[in-house]
Amino acid sequence: MRIRILLVSIVGLFLSASSFAQTNYNLQKALKTATDNNPILKTQKFDIAVAESEIVSAKIISNVKLNNQSLFLMNGAMANNASNLVSARNSQIWWQATKVFQIAGQRKNKIDVANKSVAYTKQNFEEIKRNLYQAVALKWLDVWTAKKQFDILNRAKNNLDSVVTINKNRLKNQVITQIDYNRTELLANQYALQIKSAGQTLKNETANFKYLLGTTDEITVDENDNFEYVTTTTSDDLLKTSLESRTDVLAAKSAIEMANSNVKLQKSLAYPQPELGMIYNPQNTLPYLGVYATIELPFFDRNQGEIQKSAVLKSQAEQDLIAKQQQIQAELTTAYNAYLLQKKNVADFEAMLKQSDQILAGVKYTYLRGGTTIIDFLEAQRSWLDTQQQYYNALQQYRESYIALLYQSGLINTISK
Repeated sequence: MRIRILLVSIVGLFLSASSFAQTNYNLQKALKTATDNNPILKTQKFDIAVAESEIVSAKIISNVKLNNQSLFLMNGAMANNASNLVSARNSQIWWQATKVFQIAGQRKNKIDVANKSVAYTKQNFEEIKRNLYQAVALKWLDVWTAKKQFDILNRAKNNLDSVVTINKNRLKNQVITQIDYNRTELLANQYALQIKSAGQTLKNETANFKYLLGTTDEITVDENDNFEYVTTTTSDDLLKTSLESRTDVLAAKSAIEMANSNVKLQKSLAYPQPELGMIYNPQNTLPYLGVYATIELPFFDRNQGEIQKSAVLKSQAEQDLIAKQQQIQAELTTAYNAYLLQKKNVADFEAMLKQSDQILAGVKYTYLRGGTTIIDFLEAQRSWLDTQQQYYNALQQYRESYIALLYQSGLINTISK
């Protein structure tokens, strides 16, 4: 019986530990997980398969057309006496086999356009991933910030709770007044309400983060993530990198290549496609063999509209690339300057953070020994919390600027691999 109870207890502990197991995500792991599991990304990936099917369609050779015409004598008086009305002597049968031929490189151009379309779709998918990675990174940061705010409030309340406990005994011993005790307890209750709100915010942000990751597991963010995956050099180097390898630039270049192929295709479609074949025509038992040929005469329709449209689309694609390059220059410069500013702000706050810890500890020590008033302690406590929150707000803004820099430079795609 004891062994059975022991085994049940072990299994229970194991299941309990498993139910509370959480997966810890740093930024890089989050991006990799979203790449594999994000539901929106999974949907968008089908666009590539759809584009690849167009290659199969472009390579298909047109079918042979088989045509039959059967004519029978309707007047019995004119029929051959030795045969009936539907016999070979009283009928004409027409068999025609033809096929449409693509000339002037039409099939080749269709295949080329389809290949270029696949390349564009793949580059556009990479751009979709870049935008997803930005959303994932910012949501990772939202969870991190919510957790930090939750922890800060708990630290503040724990520090205050220790004073509340001490003051309760001091009140009994009439060392302090009821007002002093009420002031301490009031602030502790305020912190308790803020903790509940912060805890709900953390749950909400975690739920949104789990959706972006495409997971239902319990998760946490790695609070020790140093957030420096790519060395930020000069703005000129980052600009050069983004102009050469940012996914929307590559997609725009791919769109130009696809537009160029489409221009060739539409020009080749200006040539009519001949339909050629053979005819076998037995008439009243007399066999005839001939050829069949038909072709449109391009007096009116020479595909002028589609040729003009393809030229306009090419110009549009070229202008889109120019616009993106100009946009990158402006956005990257702004992102880089913001990154440098926020990095400096964080460095300035770190000294203030240490100072606020020292001040609070000193005032608390002095107050508990009767060297200062409760007002001084509560003011030091509020000042400490305010400094902590300002620091982590500054750290959040710094990390947001770093994410923006990774996004604008296109380097965010590299750290997901």
